[in-house]
Amino acid sequence: MKIDLTDTTASKVNKALVQGRRAIGTPAVGMVLTMVIVTDEENAYDSIKAAEEASHEHPSRTLVVIKRHARNPRERTHSRLDAEVRVGSEAGTGETVVLRTYGEVSEHADSVVLPLLLPDAPVVVWWPGDAPENPSQDPLGALGQRRITDLYAVENPMAVLRARRRSYAPGDTDLAWTRLTLWRSMLAAALDQARATVTSAAVEAEADNPAAELLARWLEARLRVPVDRVVTAGPVVTAVRLGTADGEVVIDRPEGPLATLTLPGQPARRLALKVRPTSELIAEELRRLDADEMYAVALRGEATEEVAAHA
Repeated sequence: MKIDLTDTTASKVNKALVQGRRAIGTPAVGMVLTMVIVTDEENAYDSIKAAEEASHEHPSRTLVVIKRHARNPRERTHSRLDAEVRVGSEAGTGETVVLRTYGEVSEHADSVVLPLLLPDAPVVVWWPGDAPENPSQDPLGALGQRRITDLYAVENPMAVLRARRRSYAPGDTDLAWTRLTLWRSMLAAALDQARATVTSAAVEAEADNPAAELLARWLEARLRVPVDRVVTAGPVVTAVRLGTADGEVVIDRPEGPLATLTLPGQPARRLALKVRPTSELIAEELRRLDADEMYAVALRGEATEEVAAHA
């Protein structure tokens, strides 16, 4: 069910949500969190689709904030809020509200979002595209226990990565880091099998890949060895090589969903290491709402005793 509201208010949007739930026969609110997506029209469709797919695992109220600019100069100073309320099959297993703000309302979008948050439920804020330089200090970001950005969506990811390092606050994370979960798990399992001290390391990836840089920093922090950055044709991270006294531990994935694991003195093995869609990345992030301490380690490239105790 869809309900369109033009030149509306947060109060009327709330009433439309109640009306929609009653119309489809589910008056109770059965959602576990609120997800706030801050995006533009270009990225709205894909981000809404990813959130709705993730809602099958994490039923949520999704609030999509799209800041619009009126074409007519006279209307640019006019404040207006348009909303599209989706419930039932139109919104996965939760509710979706698309909020389009105009004029001064765009500068105070948090005042529109705040009354629509689920009471006593966690809030996650996601920027699928450009994000503020300091997400935790952004008015919308300050509403969330978790703040998700994506270095893959910016023009100069390495420069933004440096800014993220300076502005990091507990609760921040990035999908470039989430994309490394399978790599990190396989590397940890491989080292458990090799049972050897790593003396050198290299990460191979396409140029200026933010996930590769985060992986290299994480390895430096965890293994206490320098990590070489080797540029390849890609796509994304193609291999990790860990040198030991017995030989190299290698995970190699030049392309496709399969990787090859090589351990000293053992035959090579094939492993599933696919590039996951955004919906799976978001679903993973919603499984944990505490601070991502390992992301902080990867950003800084160094481990503290406190963080190491939790690793």
